[in-house]
Amino acid sequence: QVQPVESGGGVVQPGGSLRLSCVASRSIFSIDSMGWYRQAPGQQRELVAEVTSGGSTNYADSVNGRFTISRDGAENTVYLQMNGLKPEDTAVYLCKCRLKRYFGDTSKDYWGQGTQVTVSS
Repeated sequence: QVQPVESGGGVVQPGGSLRLSCVASRSIFSIDSMGWYRQAPGQQRELVAEVTSGGSTNYADSVNGRFTISRDGAENTVYLQMNGLKPEDTAVYLCKCRLKRYFGDTSKDYWGQGTQVTVSS
């Protein structure tokens, strides 16, 4: 099973915080990058944040300064700490892992099923 598994979504009031987790399978050769995307109803999927195996990070302008992505390479896990949540952050948050399943494989993207984040008073 290579599909990443997300957890940590829920309902929170504006200004609140949530921490999302995503675990990729340990039965893989290597991970190039792990990231979080989100998709609100009627909207296109958009990048929230990503981190490479080298530790470089990239954030959407809309979350920069409020969200922090981090990675535990030993556990093939990525986290998204979300602070100062706003109603417009409401969406399904999906984890994407770009990885090689075995030596000699080409890098491919694997998506989780998503976790709902709702920001509402």
